[in-house]
Amino acid sequence: MPMLLLAVGVLAAVNVLVNRLGPQLYVPVCVAAAAALLLIARRSGITWDELGLGRASVPRGLRWGLVLTGAVLLVYLTALAVPFTREAFHDERAAELSAGELVYRALVRVPFGTVLLEEVAFRGVLWAMMRRRWGTGWATTASSALFGLWHIQPSRGLTGSNAAAEAVFGTGRTGVALSVAAAVVGTGLAGAVFCELRRRSGSLIPPVALHCALNSAGYALAWAASRWWVR
Repeated sequence: MPMLLLAVGVLAAVNVLVNRLGPQLYVPVCVAAAAALLLIARRSGITWDELGLGRASVPRGLRWGLVLTGAVLLVYLTALAVPFTREAFHDERAAELSAGELVYRALVRVPFGTVLLEEVAFRGVLWAMMRRRWGTGWATTASSALFGLWHIQPSRGLTGSNAAAEAVFGTGRTGVALSVAAAVVGTGLAGAVFCELRRRSGSLIPPVALHCALNSAGYALAWAASRWWVR
């Protein structure tokens, strides 16, 4: 139990750091935090297989990852082609990126910062430690709830940068509060899906692949939509 609390404490501290430090420190902090969490898990007796990082699970995990990545791209491209759903891709945060910044965001910041830390933390370390102590159901519920709460701070600016979110939730404090609540619930549910992928595949690779495809492809298509499609 003390090691589990230590892992949660590390995540709480990192959540504050990554939302306050300059962007140049984001990836190093995330990598260091992921390494620290893995060390905590290993010191508490969690095996590589329990973390979803065992060698035997790699082939199966890669197969799942390829299928999931292809499915995400298909859904995104279909949504972008339909005028009704295209509005969701108009995001000022992506539109303001230069081509170089987009490449960095999609190929470095997302996979080696966001995805690495969040998957190691919530579907790797916390899920494995909670599963050993309380079983799969509680591990999925608790780690997914924490994953939702993890997104409170980064979702505070959603209505100011995404046209679809602004249209749904409105502006002002009420709009921000509603969008944050929706983000917490939405990411919590997504976390449960990621946990189930981790359980069924026996590997951390499928949730990593899905998470990376959702975020990186989302940035790339939002950037493209702001330049090649008009509202």
